[in-house]
Amino acid sequence: MGVKELLAEKIAGEITLSPKPGETLRKWRTTFSIAQAELANFLVVAQSVISDYESGRRKSPGIHSVKKIVTAFLEIDEKKHGGTVIHQYQFMVKTQDGIIDIMEYPYIIPVEKLIKEIEGKVVTSSSISLDRTIKGFTLIDGVETIKTLTATNYSNLYGWSTERALIFTKIQFGRSPMIAIRIHPVKPSLVVYHQPGGVDPLAVQLAERENIPLVITDIPLEELRKKLILLGK
Repeated sequence: MGVKELLAEKIAGEITLSPKPGETLRKWRTTFSIAQAELANFLVVAQSVISDYESGRRKSPGIHSVKKIVTAFLEIDEKKHGGTVIHQYQFMVKTQDGIIDIMEYPYIIPVEKLIKEIEGKVVTSSSISLDRTIKGFTLIDGVETIKTLTATNYSNLYGWSTERALIFTKIQFGRSPMIAIRIHPVKPSLVVYHQPGGVDPLAVQLAERENIPLVITDIPLEELRKKLILLGK
């Protein structure tokens, strides 16, 4: 099965099973950079129909409608952007060594909510805004990942969305993860270090240079994992 088919299944499953299907629909529509009016025109419906779905004013779309919406996302991306969004996920169907857990949230999560939930401490300056959102997280064994990371498989850390929190555990001072993030064009919304031995000032400087909030959490690993998962429930 190709990435287009896998992506279609992923989107349809998320919308259908989401506790907030309207928010999930909006998340994917914005991921594809499609305006409500453009989607409505493609589906030959009033823009208010899309707006009502996303706001929850209208009953969640049925399976048949979800299939049409997903098809619209993919076809508009291919026709308007040359399949840019679809191609972005072509390497993400394989599991990267060192990933402890990876999850896509059914709807957008504010970064500040995640930081509060994991009892995080922000170590970057206040000039790095926390007014941003994430669509998923990747919990990473820092030692194993740095050993096996290449330019090709780096993208696997981002799952189905680049707007996510990358959370590194088993790291000493955090310099290597930030150097890897610095040199790759794809950037996360947030970086979290779990129980680091310390934080190298260079890691903080690199995070600030890339305009990425850097957070530390000291809660136990399994508790951290559970809290991250529950954010999407």
